[in-house]
Amino acid sequence: MKKILLTIIISFSSIAFSQVPGSQEQYIRIGSLQSHFTAYGAERAWNNSYYQGLQWPADYLLTDNAVIERSWVAVQNFTDVNGRVWENFGTYFVKDYVGLSLFPIEHKQTAKFELPDVYVDGDNINAPFKGDVDEIVPDQLADRVITNIVNTSLGLTISRKIYAFSQQYHDNYFIKVYKYTNTGNTDYDDEIELNAPLKGLRISRSTRYSTSREGAPNLGRGQSWGKFSWVTRRGENYVDHQNDIITEDNPVVDWIRAGFSWAGQSGIIAHDNIGGPAINGRGRLTAPQHAGTAIIHVDKSPADSSDNPNQPAYIGWHAGDTYPDLGDLTTGSFMNLLYDMLSGNPYERKGGLERMDETYMLSNPDPSTIGKNDGGGANVWIGYGPFDLEPGESITIVEVESVSGLSRTMCETIGYRWKEAFDNPSDSGPFDLPDGSTTSDKDIFKDTWFYTGKDSIMKNFGRAKRNYELDFNIPQPPLPPSLIEITSGGDRISLKWNVSESEGPGFGGYKIYRAFSKPDTVYEEIFACGLGTENPEIVYEYEDKSPQRGFNYYYYLVAFNDGSNNTSGIANPKGILESGRFYTKTNKGAVLQRPPGRKIEDARIVPNPYNISSRNVQFLKDAGENQIMFYNIPAFCTIKIFTERGDLVQTIEHTNGSGDEPWQSVSLSRQVSVSGIYLAYIEVTQDYKDPITNELLYKKGENVVRKFIIIR
Repeated sequence: MKKILLTIIISFSSIAFSQVPGSQEQYIRIGSLQSHFTAYGAERAWNNSYYQGLQWPADYLLTDNAVIERSWVAVQNFTDVNGRVWENFGTYFVKDYVGLSLFPIEHKQTAKFELPDVYVDGDNINAPFKGDVDEIVPDQLADRVITNIVNTSLGLTISRKIYAFSQQYHDNYFIKVYKYTNTGNTDYDDEIELNAPLKGLRISRSTRYSTSREGAPNLGRGQSWGKFSWVTRRGENYVDHQNDIITEDNPVVDWIRAGFSWAGQSGIIAHDNIGGPAINGRGRLTAPQHAGTAIIHVDKSPADSSDNPNQPAYIGWHAGDTYPDLGDLTTGSFMNLLYDMLSGNPYERKGGLERMDETYMLSNPDPSTIGKNDGGGANVWIGYGPFDLEPGESITIVEVESVSGLSRTMCETIGYRWKEAFDNPSDSGPFDLPDGSTTSDKDIFKDTWFYTGKDSIMKNFGRAKRNYELDFNIPQPPLPPSLIEITSGGDRISLKWNVSESEGPGFGGYKIYRAFSKPDTVYEEIFACGLGTENPEIVYEYEDKSPQRGFNYYYYLVAFNDGSNNTSGIANPKGILESGRFYTKTNKGAVLQRPPGRKIEDARIVPNPYNISSRNVQFLKDAGENQIMFYNIPAFCTIKIFTERGDLVQTIEHTNGSGDEPWQSVSLSRQVSVSGIYLAYIEVTQDYKDPITNELLYKKGENVVRKFIIIR
């Protein structure tokens, strides 16, 4: 026994034990599925305003699909650190138990490369997210890895690693590797308090999804917390298919062990609300998501790490807000109720192990009335065990969490057509179905397309399973450039970027995608270039001359390869791979600024006089407090500002080709300019011709002086 205890201490000696705040969160924002992960070992999505997390598709606003992950562990015949003997003892992974029964000691995120710098008119839009990553680990295979370690009062230490990828076929799931180790450590420090076996270990997660935040107003009050959620399951016959191989020729199989959820019919809504059609708009489906968890691997025993086809012990559904209240963790009767629930017996009989939808939907389409009307809706309920762990022994469980469904384009296509028929009762189609047949029923049309999300999420689970079985060695896209600059101009929006570190054999080039008016919409490819077609030793450049004045434009830039590293088709479809779009996607619009003046004499200063007491009346309300604008100036010029007596206040180099230039009234010494009369000397720095007529508008060296007044 002493030898085993020594092994435990040695194996954990590399961990820097420390107390991590239980509420500390790590965010992963690199793929089409994005979310946060909390230090105490499970997630609650409520942020005091709304339920956030599991955003999919993350390209758009309000696509949160999470409510809460209720997670428990419990054992039998347990003696705690105070010598009290328990028939059953366990804990609940929730913030309230941090420092009482949960002791987070590590919570960090690593990345395999630095987040690129993406500048839009001088602002680095990625700067707020630089703090997401604690360490760069170039050799790791996943784009991001979160490592979270929590000791518990059971002496059971839980290590979970969350793996996320930006590769286009694998960016919509998180692989979670849980390792449960009997360390005997019951608090924050590295001292071992217990040295006894853990008997009958049960592990359970009961996760509620709220598909989706945007769709909730169209699904009835309460869907924001998942009230109308259905739960189904798959994999009842997993034992017969454990060694089957999933391929891209047949990527959707129903034998993967999984439970997932979607929004059902609200009993208080008269029309068919499946998919959350925007009934007061054009009908776009606002809740296409299917969200859930699949099981990839469960150790047979501490001594046998092969996959146990008879685990998990159960997959089903459970009422979301019905579970034993453990209180202050001192009441044995509550612990007995907890262990019974973790053994697969629904607490207060509010749950089941069947496919909830197939059992109840035909007789009662409103899922909120199933399970004795628990107001929290239904959770995906999964449990493992029992396991016996001697000191130092571990059990590993691997899960994947994913969200999927119809694309935004299909949500519009299906929803718009449904709404046309809804508004015109005589419209009986025909409506095209996914299998190529037709129907005359608009609701069957909409709902059949919506339920293709079941196949979509099962496809995601299959790809994640293959990724894990390949030890994460999936084909990788090239790295994005580390620096991108987008600059608004007078007649164009300019993009410059540096060389991707992946340039070399197999590298293809770069593509630019653009969106119009708002960032959460469909992006279209507007430019592509191959390797070395610009000036790869210094910088690549592209000038977008097609924007219309008065509108915002949003961009992302990707590097792509030639597909030579993606030819097997084992992990995903063959062909070209692009770097993740979320690394470079902009959330600040670039615009066409005012065109340059036709002649240098057009230059003017606004407001003039500048009066701080009336700046909101005489100029833009959202302008900087001390902002003064130079309008109709030459496309390329130097502006020198002098006091009335000739002292130089500031020099501005205007180089973006527009007719606008702001000045925040700041001097060369970083002081705000005082009241007085000022002179602006404007000199052309290069010849400029009309981009359409080629007429020479002004020559280098031409100049003009403008007088203006500042009143404070």
